[in-house]
Amino acid sequence: MALRHAVLAALLDGEHSGYQLAKIFDVSVSNFWHAVPQQLYTELSRLETAGLISGRQVIQHDRPNKRVYTATRAGVDELERFAAVPAKPGIIRENLLVMVQAVDHISADAVIAQLEERARTSAAKIEVFERTLEHLRGGLDERTFLRSAAPIGPYLTCLRGRRFEQENHEWFTSTARLLRARAGAHAEGGEAP
Repeated sequence: MALRHAVLAALLDGEHSGYQLAKIFDVSVSNFWHAVPQQLYTELSRLETAGLISGRQVIQHDRPNKRVYTATRAGVDELERFAAVPAKPGIIRENLLVMVQAVDHISADAVIAQLEERARTSAAKIEVFERTLEHLRGGLDERTFLRSAAPIGPYLTCLRGRRFEQENHEWFTSTARLLRARAGAHAEGGEAP
């Protein structure tokens, strides 16, 4: 997947400025695609030049003018072509896993500290996903929303993000606890649990 497809998908729900798009990427798109604002602005320019999005200038009297973008028919067609191509499986490239892999030969304390920090970060992300899901549902319960409400795409990707962070949180927490227990058992001269 290219950044262009993530930007096009984010613009399907309406007209957004580059700043608004960066906020969307921070909250709802970040669970499956990371991009910094500079990358987004560059991609918006490319997409507009290619005719996949259209932009218009908004004159603001109390703030600097802004440019807002929306997906064009050609942009939606590009997403249709993208959706027809078999998706490649995701891969894990995680620095923390390299540290855990090496934990038998390096200080476990440093790795445990990293795991515990990442558990806190995951817990915070889970809370953001919960609030986002609640906002998307409006006043509906989840079962009703999933059966018939819209937009379903952002909701489903947010559900995946929440599950991913829940799995991360559980793994970070349990791995830190296990390594801490092993370090304590070794310090006491006993066997690891």
